[in-house]
Amino acid sequence: MDEDHGATSSAAQTDPSRNGSLPQAGSIGKVVIPKELGQIVLVLQGGGALGAYQAGVYQALHEAGIEPDWVIGTSIGAINASLIAGNVPKDRLSRLKDFWNRVEHSGLQRAYANVPFIGAMAANCITIMSGVPGFFKPNPLAFLGQHVPLGSESAAYYSTAPLEQTLNELVDFEQVKSGSTRLTVGAANVRTSEMRYFDSKNDTLSAKHVMASGALPPGFPPVRIGEDLFWDGGILSNTPVEAVFDDNLRRNSVVFAVHIWNPQGSEPQTLWQVANRQKELQYSSRAVSHIMRQKQIHRLRHIIAELSARLPEAVRKRDEIRELAGYGCLTRMHVVRLLAPQLTGEDHTKDIDFSASGIRARWDAGLEHTSKILAQSPWLENTDPVEGFILHEAHSGAMVSTS
Repeated sequence: MDEDHGATSSAAQTDPSRNGSLPQAGSIGKVVIPKELGQIVLVLQGGGALGAYQAGVYQALHEAGIEPDWVIGTSIGAINASLIAGNVPKDRLSRLKDFWNRVEHSGLQRAYANVPFIGAMAANCITIMSGVPGFFKPNPLAFLGQHVPLGSESAAYYSTAPLEQTLNELVDFEQVKSGSTRLTVGAANVRTSEMRYFDSKNDTLSAKHVMASGALPPGFPPVRIGEDLFWDGGILSNTPVEAVFDDNLRRNSVVFAVHIWNPQGSEPQTLWQVANRQKELQYSSRAVSHIMRQKQIHRLRHIIAELSARLPEAVRKRDEIRELAGYGCLTRMHVVRLLAPQLTGEDHTKDIDFSASGIRARWDAGLEHTSKILAQSPWLENTDPVEGFILHEAHSGAMVSTS
């Protein structure tokens, strides 16, 4: 990747459906993010089939000549992140396409989906009963009863052995190990309930680490890493943007945080709507409050650094003052929060909607919306120099605010 995080816009535009091409949107050409703004970070939430939106976001970045220096993900976000970091830039879109083709509904599900009124429900029932090719399959013993001893590493309704094979075929973990693009995946320690971020900067990552990040119980079994078992990181934090702000050492950054669950929504009127809204609240994972708290903390770091610089030099050299000044930080972070829209007719089963049309609609939306935001380049706007955390809110391709 060049010094300005830009390269000539790719002419190849392909599509996640079985015809072998990716969604198309008019190329906006090369978008240059000045190198003084720092590293490019892509942060991806968990959300099952909703993760197709993330693939569209990456396609927009790729076509604009922007490749991330660091990709952070939880659950499906970890899978997409590994497909990006675990391949060289020219192969990333094709690997994403291969994955989403593999998990797409079968021919039988597509046939049922065309049945009026009950089609979508029938297709989802087939997913629940038979799993998703290349992703997960039923664990027959789990259906003998909830008290049947299955073993700690098999206590789930499904097996994710197909996912392990898929990851090992599509992700080059030697490429991850090379460090050209940093990869971080979040998982929850089953025993201690602590969040653990597995980071290629410090750890040798494998398919097991990605699987652990997506091991959502009771559907999927925990994954053992070392001596501990891990579940889906979304149980504790489905928006892993905190990994950027807690990094040591912090660096200037432009962070594209892709949110696929909507924190805002209308009041539900039916039990069906209640199920959908409950899921939105649970997996949006207090994203807004997390980001605003990080913004507040980072401003305090800036204030400490500014105040320290105003002290006489003799005072600054004192050990106790140097220790206090160490809490200061003058890095600047532009966080571009990309919020996916709700599609017409969505309900609480949307995260298992692996239909070709659902995947295509979400991928297209991610591509279109991100392309519009890149064309606006909000990180180039004038902002308060004391502010170390600049939040650029975007929804459905439109800038909402910068603060």
